[in-house]
Amino acid sequence: MKYVSGPYFEPDFDPVLDRFGTPGVVIDNETREDCTLVKVDSVNRDGVLLEMVQLLTDLDLVISKSYISSDGGWLMDVFHVTDQIGRKLTDPSLPEFIQQALVPSHRPGNGPSPKFTTCLGNVVGPGGPDLSDCACLEFTVHDRPGLLSSITQVLVDQGCHVASGQAWTHSGRAAGLLYVTTTADAAALHPSRWARIERLVGAVVDARENVPGERRWVCMSAPVRGRVHTERRLHQLMHDDRDYERGPAPTPVDEELLSMVDRAATTTALSALRARAAETRVTIDNWEERGYAIVKMTSRDRPRLLFDTVCALTDMQYVVFHATVGSQGPLAIQVYHTARHESLCPWVGATSDDIVVSMDATQEYYIRHKDGRTVDSSSERHKVSRCLVAAVERRGSHGAKVEVRAADRPGLLSDFSRTLGEHGMSLLRAELKRQKDEAIGTFHLVTDSGGQVRPEALRAVRTRVSDMGISLDIITEAPGWPPVRKTSVPASATAQERPGSSLRTLLWSHLGKLSNNFGYIRS
Repeated sequence: MKYVSGPYFEPDFDPVLDRFGTPGVVIDNETREDCTLVKVDSVNRDGVLLEMVQLLTDLDLVISKSYISSDGGWLMDVFHVTDQIGRKLTDPSLPEFIQQALVPSHRPGNGPSPKFTTCLGNVVGPGGPDLSDCACLEFTVHDRPGLLSSITQVLVDQGCHVASGQAWTHSGRAAGLLYVTTTADAAALHPSRWARIERLVGAVVDARENVPGERRWVCMSAPVRGRVHTERRLHQLMHDDRDYERGPAPTPVDEELLSMVDRAATTTALSALRARAAETRVTIDNWEERGYAIVKMTSRDRPRLLFDTVCALTDMQYVVFHATVGSQGPLAIQVYHTARHESLCPWVGATSDDIVVSMDATQEYYIRHKDGRTVDSSSERHKVSRCLVAAVERRGSHGAKVEVRAADRPGLLSDFSRTLGEHGMSLLRAELKRQKDEAIGTFHLVTDSGGQVRPEALRAVRTRVSDMGISLDIITEAPGWPPVRKTSVPASATAQERPGSSLRTLLWSHLGKLSNNFGYIRS
């Protein structure tokens, strides 16, 4: 394969990492005027990248750009972050929270995990939604209208209350996690009741399937501490259900599109290009000289895109060594590199043009399988392509988005989902959470035939559920992302070599300058 440009690996740089001191987190509000830089350097360990992205995502922060390097047993990562409306991180307690959450040894006396209330009012850490006393119902089944209503009605009939949960649909399949407790007048959830509920839910699903040999998974598990992150578990359920096998093969990345974006000076031209790029595309090649497989993705930018792709790579047992992430406007590009051997810090000695693709957005991940393999065979490339596309599209924002609020009570989710079915609507995605005594739900809706829901139908649902004590708001997404930001960098940030600067300072300066060349990606 002919590889035109790529990172340069400095062979004499290897011993440098041995001289770094204690791992830590730096919150930099000085370098950029438009965002906060979260810089992490630490000894590398399995899953630490996903852990960092998951934490920043759970904090309701927008990761607009990032640069990741975790080769040679050490990681040095830079994340450009803002809150949900594009503001820098000014809460004085947030830097300490991030540092203590990512580096437990920095907690005073190695005490309990810290907590933080996000800009959206969600609590992360102790004091947030406690699911340790909840049983969990997991399911992956064939999607159909009224599915969630049928399942939640079984729970209501068995004296269960859905405290929180999420459900996704993709390629005709549905997966969900519902965290349930018993109502005040019901018996405790003993193992015998878990098995009964599991059988009843399975019977409801089977009664409606009418498809011989149709696969499905229903499992009721006991309350437990330390559950897998809900959204990661949903990715795992849908991956295990092989939702990625359905549909046509992924379309290769449009190289002509990449070269055309810089030349598209008019709004009309950009709109035409973005229309071509609406489809998620994947190309996988091998860079044999360096022992890397290069996985390039183009897709629409959206919230949590970085989290979803890192989830997919991690659960496919691929390890990220280096990455560059960025997007401008609604189009995002991802390029993954899978390493066959240990190589160190590809950005050393490289110019930004060596790494940055001429495009609105770029993401480059240097990865390899845990067993040392790259994406060598055509069948493996085909599977990885499909899995990455599925991970991006499971959370695609389709349909009408509504937010509902009501006093938390048993049967709330069942009542609301049944009302949707009575008005000819189906759920594409659902999320229900609890804040103190209030239940808050976010739902993406289409008609039973998969069409767009008409405004008058939404108004009819709003009127109907208001009689149940449920308020419903129709959410209109902002047409573009990210919020308007300045792109200038303070002059002081360009001074990279000052007398007396430490090696780490110079290295972070190089990383910061390099990451400033990338566009934004919403995650």
